[in-house]
Amino acid sequence: MTYLLWSLPALTVIGAIASGRLNTTAAAILGLAVALPVALGTAPAPFSGGQLELALTRGLWIGGIITPYILGGLLFWHMAAQNRAPAGKAAGPGAAELGDALARRRRLFFACFLVGPFAESATGFGVGMLGTVLLIRPLNLQPRETMVFALLSQTLIPWGAMGSGTLLASAYARVPASELALYSMVPVALLMAIWMALYWRTAARAGLHAPAAERLREAAWMTASLAALTAATALLGPETALLSAYGPLIVLRFLLDRRPGRAQLRAAARSALPYILMIAWLVATRLLPGVNRGLSALAAFSPFADLPAWKPFLHAGSWLIAGALAMALLRRQPAVLAAQARAAWTTGRHAVYSVFLFAMMAEVLAGAGISQAFADGLFSSLRDWTLLITPVLAGAFGILANSGNAPNSLFMPSQLSLALQAGLSVPAAAALLHVSGTSLGIFSPVRMSIAAGLAHGRGQERGVYVLLLPCALAAFGVLLCLALALALSGSPG
Repeated sequence: MTYLLWSLPALTVIGAIASGRLNTTAAAILGLAVALPVALGTAPAPFSGGQLELALTRGLWIGGIITPYILGGLLFWHMAAQNRAPAGKAAGPGAAELGDALARRRRLFFACFLVGPFAESATGFGVGMLGTVLLIRPLNLQPRETMVFALLSQTLIPWGAMGSGTLLASAYARVPASELALYSMVPVALLMAIWMALYWRTAARAGLHAPAAERLREAAWMTASLAALTAATALLGPETALLSAYGPLIVLRFLLDRRPGRAQLRAAARSALPYILMIAWLVATRLLPGVNRGLSALAAFSPFADLPAWKPFLHAGSWLIAGALAMALLRRQPAVLAAQARAAWTTGRHAVYSVFLFAMMAEVLAGAGISQAFADGLFSSLRDWTLLITPVLAGAFGILANSGNAPNSLFMPSQLSLALQAGLSVPAAAALLHVSGTSLGIFSPVRMSIAAGLAHGRGQERGVYVLLLPCALAAFGVLLCLALALALSGSPG
């Protein structure tokens, strides 16, 4: 009975989201409302009002660290978009490209696996799907195939929204964000094989066939992209890794595929200039020791030793906001800045609310000892094999919530305890949970709805789910195999 009570916050959130009547924010409010009396009344150790206040404060701190990534990324993206050339001049394919089957195929890959993830990393919230659909719309594909291609832009979600989800997961797991992201590369790379197979199959259905040599070229590009992302993550951390790795790759791919003239190059460079400058500066703040030390010394706030510190002059979110302000100043567009700020808040507010609420709920359950006790109970029953349920729980919850924040906040403290007790790699266990909850969100009904709207495919969602079902089962299978390998790596029983 006690374990059922301890499960009520998670079950409440699951039920609220699964009902389809409440959004993630409302579900998180309910979850926190249930967590408070559960923690105060059923905690395995004394849990006073003062401890509750501390737990809520810790959750607020975590939310405050993440929020600038979300809102700053959205604001910068919207302001930079004001300077883009019209689609027909900057990105639209010419008649020659539309009539060339190989060029059409290469444009498709460029949109799905380079531009889409880049846009998602800069902003999050499905903007990658928008970028992908805008690029492939002139190819006149059927809505069902367009929806699948839009969803494929979501394959590198651990680096989405400036890596904010990975930073949040690292805070819960007490693992450095760069280390967690590097361990996440293993399941992400294995899942990418499934996504590539889905891409090839859907492209063939859409009539965009390619010879074996072109498929090998696509696989080589994907391998190089993941290798560059791994290196950038090790050097820069998850916030700016994908932007730094994929920015040059996008330029290189654009030059190789389009062979642009001087006028096209000038238009493309003008549109990309804000991103180039921002990425260059963010990279400099991480890689140049003098700059890094100088900015770190200007200000640093660390009220909790085991939670991320806030260094406003090193925080990527701060610079994204500063970049948006600079663009408004240079263009003398204060009214546009105000309008785009409102648009950024409208788009991102529910994500901000849910980050704060889920963080507070997680800290309340952890501070009351419930997460530890729940993990102890699972471990005593299943021992090392407890980790086998991780992909199922986190993946299913990520699909329902359309976010990895919910499963990370609810299950990461227990996952950490399980790994420690079983003598397993804590970063590997945390990465498994994180990737399960984030990457499988590609099958979320919320994202499917966004894809359907962008592709003018309302009413075709069920057909797309039928196409995706084998990939969903394969993805769960890969993650379960990784969980089994992790469990087997632990110390004997």
